[in-house]
Amino acid sequence: MTKKNGKKLYNLFHGNVSEKYSEWASPDLIISDGAYGVRGFNGDVTDVSDLNEWYKPHLLEWSKKAKPSTSLWFWNTEIGWATMHPYLEATGWEFVQLAIWNKGLAHIAGNVNGKTIRQLPVVTEVSALYRRKIFLNSGDGETLGVKEWLRHEWCRSGLPLYKANEATGLKNAATRKYLTKDWHWYWPSGESVEKMANYCNKYGKSTNIPYFSLDGKNKVNAKSWDKLRAVWHHKNGITNVWSRPPLANAERLKGTMRRSAPRVYKPTKYSAAHLNQKPLDLMIEQVRSTTNPGDIVWEPFGGLASASVASVLLGRYPYVAEIDDNFVQLAEERLSEASIEFNEKGIFSD
Repeated sequence: MTKKNGKKLYNLFHGNVSEKYSEWASPDLIISDGAYGVRGFNGDVTDVSDLNEWYKPHLLEWSKKAKPSTSLWFWNTEIGWATMHPYLEATGWEFVQLAIWNKGLAHIAGNVNGKTIRQLPVVTEVSALYRRKIFLNSGDGETLGVKEWLRHEWCRSGLPLYKANEATGLKNAATRKYLTKDWHWYWPSGESVEKMANYCNKYGKSTNIPYFSLDGKNKVNAKSWDKLRAVWHHKNGITNVWSRPPLANAERLKGTMRRSAPRVYKPTKYSAAHLNQKPLDLMIEQVRSTTNPGDIVWEPFGGLASASVASVLLGRYPYVAEIDDNFVQLAEERLSEASIEFNEKGIFSD
C-alpha cells in the first residue's frame, strides 16, 4: 500500500463491508453503487422489490456513522432508486437532486431483445444526491430543523426580528433571509450565526441555556456552525445530465491489470472485467463537488473502486470494501497506481 509521508492513502478491505463499518472513520461522503435488482453481479438481488432488505443494514450503519454534513451519492436504475428513496428518507437522508448518466445510442446495441423492443430503449443510469437531515435542540427542549431553529432561538431571546440586521451588520438581510418562515430562507454563514448568538446572549432576556447553543452549554461559534453544512463546490457548465458513452476499448478494464499499467486516468487496453465500470471522470466530479481535500470517502460496494481511485487522486482518503477476489485484485492495482500518481504530482486537476 503506497504511502505519503508515512500515511496510507487508502483503506481497502477484502470482504463484506458490514464487518468494517464500526471500524471506519466517519465519512464526509458515501458513494454507493450496490445492488440494482437486476442480478447484474454475484450477490445482487433478482428484483427491485428485494432492494430494501438488501440495503437495510447498510442504511442503518450509514446513518449511525454519518456526520451532520455527510453527503451521499446513490447509484442505481431509475426504478431501483425510486424504490429505495422512501427508505433513504426514513433513515435521515434528505433528497437534493437526481443526476442522470446518459450513455447515448451506442448503449442500445446488444441490449435490445424480444422484451425490450416493446418499450423505449434504456440508455440511462441515475445517481441521486442526498444530504443528512439536520435537527437541533432548542434552549426550551424542542427539536427543530435548521431553518426553524434559527428563528426559534432568536424569538426565544425576546428581541424583535429586525434587530438581527443590526446584530450581523447586514442591512435588511439577516431578518429577511435567515429568520424568515417562507421559501426565501438562506443558510447563514457561520460568521453571521455567531454574531446573532453574541447579540442575543448580550441583549436578550436572561436564560439558563445560552441562545443559539448546539450543546446546551455554549453559544455557537462560526467554526462549529459551518461544520454542520454539507460541502458543495459548484462548477459552471456541469448539469444534472451527464452525457458520456459507456466505457469501451481503452478505458474499460478486462482481466487483471498489469503492475506496469499507466496512470489510471490515462488508461490503455486490458483484457475483460466488470459489467458496469463507472467512468473515472464522473467519479472525479462526484468526489470533487461534495468533499474537501483530506475528507473521508466511503465506497462500501467497491467493485473496481473507481470512486476510491478518484478520491486518492483528489487528495481524499477512501475506505473501500469488496467481496469478489478478482475485483479486489484489480482495485488494489488501480489504487496503488493512483497513490503513485498522487505522490509524484499531488492533487489531480481535471
